[in-house]
Amino acid sequence: MDFSTTVILGGLILALLWLFTIKNSKKYRLPPGPTALPLIGNLPQLDKRKPFKSFIKFSKSYGPVITLYLGWQRTVILVGYDAVKEALVDQADDFVGRGPLPFLIKATRGYGLGISNGDRWRQLRRFTLTTLRDFGMGRKGMEEWIKEESQHLKARIETYKGTPFDPTFLLGCTVSNIICCLVFGERFTYEDKKFLHLLNVMNGIFKFNSSFRGQMFNIFPWIMEHIPGEQHKVFSQVEDVRDFINVKIKEHKDTLDPSSPRDFIDCFLIRINQEKDNPASEFNHDNLVSTVMNLFLAGTETTSSTIRYGLSVLVKHPDIQEKMQQEIDTVIEMGRPPSMENRKSLPFTDAVIHEIQRFLDIVPFSLPHYALHDISFRGYTIPKDTVIIPLLHSVLKEEKQWETPWSFNPKHFLDQNGNFKKNPAFLPFAAGKRACVGESLARMELFIFLVSMLQNFTFTCTDGPDSMNLNPEYSGFANVPRSYNIIATPR
Repeated sequence: MDFSTTVILGGLILALLWLFTIKNSKKYRLPPGPTALPLIGNLPQLDKRKPFKSFIKFSKSYGPVITLYLGWQRTVILVGYDAVKEALVDQADDFVGRGPLPFLIKATRGYGLGISNGDRWRQLRRFTLTTLRDFGMGRKGMEEWIKEESQHLKARIETYKGTPFDPTFLLGCTVSNIICCLVFGERFTYEDKKFLHLLNVMNGIFKFNSSFRGQMFNIFPWIMEHIPGEQHKVFSQVEDVRDFINVKIKEHKDTLDPSSPRDFIDCFLIRINQEKDNPASEFNHDNLVSTVMNLFLAGTETTSSTIRYGLSVLVKHPDIQEKMQQEIDTVIEMGRPPSMENRKSLPFTDAVIHEIQRFLDIVPFSLPHYALHDISFRGYTIPKDTVIIPLLHSVLKEEKQWETPWSFNPKHFLDQNGNFKKNPAFLPFAAGKRACVGESLARMELFIFLVSMLQNFTFTCTDGPDSMNLNPEYSGFANVPRSYNIIATPR
């Protein structure tokens, strides 16, 4: 059978599936939404560069709970803090499912914490959270690793001697080394070629998923698998990451001391051995490889991109940078690395870091959720097998929740006396039972790395503050910040 015949047959099957889905959906009271076309659904009505903007526009006509079809996949979009919180927190058990993202399924071969559901997810999440906490409170806790890494970062920035440099890969190395300490029990030098290659791969995966082609792969994987394009290169690079992880697991097996686990891999290997006779156990090699990959990918790019964006913001707003430095200087003596204990004494600095996260809006869609059964929500039925997108963008930029949502404004997190104040709509890590497992680690990294850099350097760029464009380079799965050469002048 030639390719064109296969495509026609595939199209007919999909058309029949579409008709069945539409007919089936009439028995439910679905949330409202715009009329969809066969097979391609509502895709022609979306802004392909910033699809989340289109969702906001639809919500003005159809309300905060909307049904759309992305291709033939029925999708419910939750818009605004009230709807997102009601689903993820108040009805947490109903919305605990994770959507079957084709890119992640192929990359992880269907294993690991990130895309799992049911008993696999429960076992892996409980273990991962416990292990993260154990190493955070252990003999050499996470904060010590981060403080130590901040000194390596400072030393590397000093080598540029005030000349312009692109901080992308330097910050990638810095943040990834924390995950490497946690997962592999070691850090890598900033010159390690294998390590730099892996960071390059992760950066490429992040950008691909936020590109138009990456979004198309998640909507039409069966077509994208059969046409040439960047997706094939990206998946071959994912295998490089997998090979690296497998080598590290073998090294750990060869040197394992069950009485003294060194890191996440050791803990997982010990658990595999403990549960080898339990047929219901999810502790196996495939889940170990893919969970390490989840931690490695998620824990590197999002945090390093946020710090990089933070530096761009501070170059753009030198007055804010100066005010932060003045506050830091009154609390932390020069030469002493910052610690989390200092945060409560640095309300303005803490407010700026929160506002950097809010304004960047790193993952506007969150990771999609999934209806594992029919869900009753706000008088509607969300049928089983529906993808659910809690639109974090609509929470972090909601006019009802923020005084100036479209401007960078640290006052969003300060009361009238200049004290730090929380805002319940600050949800960059999502919320509920599928919230980011690395949230406490990311918060620690953002604070210590940014404060340490401002303690030691003033950041500028050659073309002046007005040349900094804070709009993302890509806006898809993630908002990927633009890269800039910056100047770090020692203080």
